[in-house]
Amino acid sequence: MRIPEQVHRLAIVLAIVIGGTLLTRFVIIPRSLVSTELHWAQTTQREATRPLKFAGSTACQDCHEDVAAKKAKSFHRVLACEGCHTPSIKHAEDPSAAKPTVLRERKLCATCHAYDPSRPTGFPQINVTAHNPLKACVTCHNPHDPVPPKVPKECAACHAQIERAKAVSSHALLTCTTCHKAPERHKTAPRTALPSKPDSRDFCGACHGQGAAGAPKEAPKVDLSTHGARNLCWECHYPHLPEGRS
Repeated sequence: MRIPEQVHRLAIVLAIVIGGTLLTRFVIIPRSLVSTELHWAQTTQREATRPLKFAGSTACQDCHEDVAAKKAKSFHRVLACEGCHTPSIKHAEDPSAAKPTVLRERKLCATCHAYDPSRPTGFPQINVTAHNPLKACVTCHNPHDPVPPKVPKECAACHAQIERAKAVSSHALLTCTTCHKAPERHKTAPRTALPSKPDSRDFCGACHGQGAAGAPKEAPKVDLSTHGARNLCWECHYPHLPEGRS
């Protein structure tokens, strides 16, 4: 059987392409551009020649055991010491020759705690302009154990994003404890002592169900037996901004 001329031509083209690729890969391109082992060795050598700046938290703990013990139990336990005190290798090598930086500017704490809607619900956030204006954060908060001197009485201290939404909704006048029951421990250990949440349609029906005894007259009313089928109310209505969706 005779092989078509087109196949011969295609084979020649493929051979040229493969040959050119192999030639470029193994002959023309320098080994230094393609060798992973060489890259690792060069990178390791380059990084090793750089002067050390950070001592590492372990070095800090060796001398500051009391501070390390307090910080290990605090909300800042995952933060590196030099994240706030700046690189301190010289201080670790000779404590009397160099002192670590103590940053007292409000902007340092604001990096994490200024209000940002993208941060997790419950993360402590403040309005930097209104919260104890012009005072250094360390005036009221010990950075190694930053629990406030007085537990916030308002939920908005930690749930600023939710408060902002609720403030412009029809639920603006409702207190958080109308729908949530928070154990006292929630104020000091918020993620291990969670507040309760309504878990039935009847909860919203106490105000919004037709014929509900004692329901506010101004609250919109629905027939719970037909409205929303079996869906829970908050599957369609966000409780902190519950205006109906079409």
